[in-house]
Amino acid sequence: MPDASSYSPDYVAARARFRAAAYALDAHVEHHPLDALGPDGEDLSIDVARLGRMDARRVVVITSGLRGVEGFFGSAAQAALLEEAIGTWRPPADAALLLVHGLNPWGMAWKRRVNEDNVDLNRNFLLPEQAWRGVPEGYARVETVLHPKTTPPRVDTFPAWMAYRALREGHGALHTTIAAGQYDRPRGLFFGGNGPSRTSVLLREQLTRWFGHAEHIFHIDLQTGVGSWGRLLLLAPHPEESAEFKRLAEDYGGDTLVPVGGLGNAVRGQFLPWMRHHLGADRYEGLAAVAGTYGPIRLLSSLRAENRVHHHGIPEDPNTFRVRERMLDALNPRSIKWRKRTVLAALRMIQRTLEVRLDATRQRD
Repeated sequence: MPDASSYSPDYVAARARFRAAAYALDAHVEHHPLDALGPDGEDLSIDVARLGRMDARRVVVITSGLRGVEGFFGSAAQAALLEEAIGTWRPPADAALLLVHGLNPWGMAWKRRVNEDNVDLNRNFLLPEQAWRGVPEGYARVETVLHPKTTPPRVDTFPAWMAYRALREGHGALHTTIAAGQYDRPRGLFFGGNGPSRTSVLLREQLTRWFGHAEHIFHIDLQTGVGSWGRLLLLAPHPEESAEFKRLAEDYGGDTLVPVGGLGNAVRGQFLPWMRHHLGADRYEGLAAVAGTYGPIRLLSSLRAENRVHHHGIPEDPNTFRVRERMLDALNPRSIKWRKRTVLAALRMIQRTLEVRLDATRQRD
């Protein structure tokens, strides 16, 4: 049974494992190289495995690694699926399963959440009417605290500041101000970029070839960070009272599915709405499957400290190493229990998706 051993220690191992498992199943495999290099000079690529016909009418797509270091969870779920769960299963004649590994391979390789340009890719997928500029309302009030231009201290007072401001302003309002995405501070947190990333360009180039014949596309993007420790949440882009949300709740369970609200409605440049725009709302539906780690103050504190050491820290300073390890643990806890629980939950969710979306006897148009 898949467990914590599905996790790989680094990007090179994760990619090699994905490729080997895909080839072992005789999947159609593609490698899309990027110009950037890994920490040891290794090449980087977005890798794709497809089971099923290129002209499939129904496609389930599972993506990982949009936010770099978060990709170790998604990669583990994809490895468990390919190595153990699929077995002799293959899609029906009119269906396909598409796995996309390491959407931000630079972030995975360097164990950062952003890409080589400090871009948060889940803020980079702007729609045509959205501009590559601007910061959230109220951003000026928090900017100097978010991005100090000094080497980080051993003891950080930022968590206390966050707790105080959240009490004064409300946690939701503060979170939106900080995390909704900004396009004017290239070294800042949640920077969406000044133009399309190589990842978004590559995806735009491939969408027609991957999905041109599909009438139904169901997409799950594997992420970490939001929610209770070790729990898998499915974030749905529908109001809770809608028929679409109720249908999804029947498929996955009401305690697993949550509506995207609050911050989700304020964010520009998110991946799944971009996919929906380009593939068409009449045939595409996407969910984010998020493995919960720690609370928002701890997560944001870890991201802030890591961004600070990256831009202003001393590489050989032991504190730099500690900060990076804390950030890695905040998004991919080392706990064997967490890793086993999350990969099993993801695998059950994926298997349920294949059953509902690709099983011809249960498919609902």
